[in-house]
Amino acid sequence: MDKDHFPIFLVATPGLEKALCDEARELGFSKPRPVIGGVEISGGWREVWRANLELRGAGRVLVRIDSFRVTHLAQLDKRARAVAWGEVLRKDVPVRVEASCRKSKIYHSGAAAQRIETAIAEELGAPISEAAQVRVLVRIENDMCTISVDTSGEGLHRRGHKLEVNKAPMRETLAALFLRECGYKGSEPVLDPMCGSGTFVIEAAEMALGLKPGRVRSFAFEHLARFDANAWAAMKAQATSSTSSLLFYGSDRDAGAIRMSLANAERAGVSSVTRFAQTAIDALVRPEGPAGLVIVNPPYGLRIGDRKKLYPLYGALGTVLRTRFSGWRVGLVTADPALARATGLSFEKPGGSVDNNGVRIALYKTGILQ
Repeated sequence: MDKDHFPIFLVATPGLEKALCDEARELGFSKPRPVIGGVEISGGWREVWRANLELRGAGRVLVRIDSFRVTHLAQLDKRARAVAWGEVLRKDVPVRVEASCRKSKIYHSGAAAQRIETAIAEELGAPISEAAQVRVLVRIENDMCTISVDTSGEGLHRRGHKLEVNKAPMRETLAALFLRECGYKGSEPVLDPMCGSGTFVIEAAEMALGLKPGRVRSFAFEHLARFDANAWAAMKAQATSSTSSLLFYGSDRDAGAIRMSLANAERAGVSSVTRFAQTAIDALVRPEGPAGLVIVNPPYGLRIGDRKKLYPLYGALGTVLRTRFSGWRVGLVTADPALARATGLSFEKPGGSVDNNGVRIALYKTGILQ
């Protein structure tokens, strides 16, 4: 493994690989290429650190250590022992191994993981622990074994400030990519009339202020062999924020949601530019100032009988937006095209569906409301 240039894989929400690729390209990562499940880039350890610090849409950042063809466990054992583990892992830091096998002669993932664990323990001397922060990921597909290290640790949607969530919260990474898909670049106000724990509003405010999503959390790469604490501290110190004259609005009929949103915004450092209020949909009013983006993730009614109850809610939302938000654009996330139509809004043809924790959802966008 070349310590200065190696493959890096950015994990994406399935269906949003291109959006993540566009973000990586805008942030200056070298030749990003969308593939199923993520985006491929290449670089050295500084690119790994920067990807974890700056990318809003990536779920994880994986470093590809090695790949080779393998058809039986004895061969896997031999090849695993030849991997340059010491280039990436530290012998004093515990490691856990997770393996998956698909369409391969080696079909027992547990046996494959055991072979890798033995190679790491005996060749490097690192302890194996199911509670380890550092994960080695082994994928054997069509008899090709790919070995990666997860450099993120906790998923990158965990920004470090959203300690309180309501039911079915949207992940920050998904919210960031949906904001991008709506054309949001941080230069217009954003309003979420069903804000829950404030994810869309806080994410939009952070983007406007230039705040890096990984600025306050820790990462698994801090426990790897090539980590340079001084260089990492300098990289974070270079991440400057800006000011914004814009405001970002969240409302919800639930008082508990507003309380959570206020607390989360305070921890994120965006309370000066965010406004949250307990408001029913029919009482929603257009904020003063320039037009912007309304983005909303209403309930989907996935349980039998729930959907019929939601048609009036979607209808009321559409009426309010059509009559009071002239000049604004709308982005609506739902699992049900019929509910989207119930708003009466003129949506563009939606993109492909996105897998959100096993639920297929899609983003519906309007042009500027007249």
